[in-house]
Amino acid sequence: MKITIKSTNLDLIPSLRTYIENKLSILARLVKKFETEGEADLRIEVARTTQHHHKGEVFMAEVNFHLSGRTLRATETSNDIRRAIDIVKHKLHLEIEKFKEKRLPIRGKIKK
Repeated sequence: MKITIKSTNLDLIPSLRTYIENKLSILARLVKKFETEGEADLRIEVARTTQHHHKGEVFMAEVNFHLSGRTLRATETSNDIRRAIDIVKHKLHLEIEKFKEKRLPIRGKIKK
């Protein structure tokens, strides 16, 4: 699984980069079976949505996960970037589980 990290209006310090990689690499175990059909590509963008506000939901995390012909997407805004990453990981985990359930065999056929 390839992870691409993009930051907008935010300094991507090494500790934040490793935090993102550790959190999202857990999702690789869920999609290991589907990687044989094609490369799994996960793109995350972390951003500060405004420059002049210092309080409130000013951090945003957005994940686009390209997996065997489908794109799973999750976004979250929060007052803490790590919290936004955690919530977006949870949302994406739910999307992956839903995707896996749809692909379960039904009477010998795969539902797409």
